Amino acid sequence: MSNLDKIIKESVPDGYYVGGALRDALMRRYSGDIDLAMPREKVKPCALKLASKLKATAFEMDKEFGVWRVSAKNGLQIDLCAFVGQEIKTDLKRRDFTVNALAYPVNSPIKISLKKEGKKIFIKLSSLKKDGIIDLNGGISDIKNKVVRANGPKIFQEDPLRLLRAFRTACELNFKIEDKTFSLIKKYSALAFKPAGERIQEELRRIFLAPNTAAVLRKMDESGVLCSLIPELAKQKSCALCYYGDGGVFTHTMKVVERIEFLLNNLKRAFPKYHTKLKAYARDISLYKMAALLHDIAKPATAKEINGRLRFFHHEERGSEMAEKLLKKLKFSSDNQKLICKMIYYHLRPSNLASNEIVTDKGIYKFFKELGQAGIPMLLLCWADYTSYVNPRQIPTLMKKSVLPVMTMEEAKKKENVGKTLRHMQMLNFLFGKYFNEEKRFTAPVRLIDGRDIMKTLKIAPGPKVGEIMEQVILEQVEGKIKTREDALRFILENKSKLLG
Repeated sequence: MSNLDKIIKESVPDGYYVGGALRDALMRRYSGDIDLAMPREKVKPCALKLASKLKATAFEMDKEFGVWRVSAKNGLQIDLCAFVGQEIKTDLKRRDFTVNALAYPVNSPIKISLKKEGKKIFIKLSSLKKDGIIDLNGGISDIKNKVVRANGPKIFQEDPLRLLRAFRTACELNFKIEDKTFSLIKKYSALAFKPAGERIQEELRRIFLAPNTAAVLRKMDESGVLCSLIPELAKQKSCALCYYGDGGVFTHTMKVVERIEFLLNNLKRAFPKYHTKLKAYARDISLYKMAALLHDIAKPATAKEINGRLRFFHHEERGSEMAEKLLKKLKFSSDNQKLICKMIYYHLRPSNLASNEIVTDKGIYKFFKELGQAGIPMLLLCWADYTSYVNPRQIPTLMKKSVLPVMTMEEAKKKENVGKTLRHMQMLNFLFGKYFNEEKRFTAPVRLIDGRDIMKTLKIAPGPKVGEIMEQVILEQVEGKIKTREDALRFILENKSKLLG
């Protein structure tokens, strides 16, 4: 499709290139799609003509705002939208940030390059005549200076989603939010939860995909936007100051986000034997960062002082419930809700395992059975949680030692807080080893007998008891006490009264 610029000129002669593609062109970057603006009455006919020439599909996306999308089989996507007002200059005045408030006539000189990554097409505009770019508020200068600046004083009132988009734009482009714009964000931060949940989710996902999410969340917190979105985080700031220091639980939460970010970027260093297999579990890093942000959301609600010690009994269960309500509001898919909530609900389980000197195969089987698909993701969250209690400078050394056999509890005590963290890290490596080296044994043991065998041997009717007995057989099998069908039948006969009792 080397002649795309010519096809667009022929199909949309009165249109303008606008939005991110034009901004990215000035930064010599590829962009995800092309946005074209034009008079409202020309949107539909131009979309249909463009689709015909590209042998693509055209459909209306938003009747109220006059938006059509042309989608080609190769992944190319072009959006055509109506001017806000009667002309392009009026339209540009209503856009969000100066770096996005630029326009370039379709009939002016331009070159379009395409590249494909997976199923997605990326485009780059080049060879533009700089004096042909319409720039009303210094957007070109702001791009040069790497600044996100509000395109007007009412942009956040007109669309509160822009409160989030300011941070997303800044982190994706590695720009800084201009001071006056940041003050405007503070002023209108309470509006942050007004947009539709799916729109908020999309902005958060893109922020979570950035390499510096923790830093961005801190700026969002400084502006008031973060706690407007998730009010429970505000309560963390005054909770457990005696334990976590300034900022209380919130300080801990931010550290966990930092650590999960570090871990996902350093899987090979953290788990040299298993990093290749772990990559398959860590594809959607946005879900891990959301889980990290919410994992202790219920600590303020469950905090109680017992015998002079601050405790948070059942905060993981309560936190799972609170997270589910938020994720539903943000329109996360049912599968993603279940994954994040399960990670939160069980995030203390590895600590409970580590509280035993010896972890049995039976315990490991129960662990992975109960967690299912959330087992491995939850262990990665736990790594971030444990390492949040040590100085970041200590982590590289601890990672090297974490591949060693799990130290005894006495050895861990001698090393105080660092020892406890290291033992937990070694326990995670141990669990990964059990899972990846003996996965079928711990997730899908071969059934040596079935329900009919149990009913026939013990002369019992169908019912829940059959399943309970089968589970006991599997637990014995996991521990190596039962190896054959004959072993299994002998076990249920010898333990008949106990199993039926």
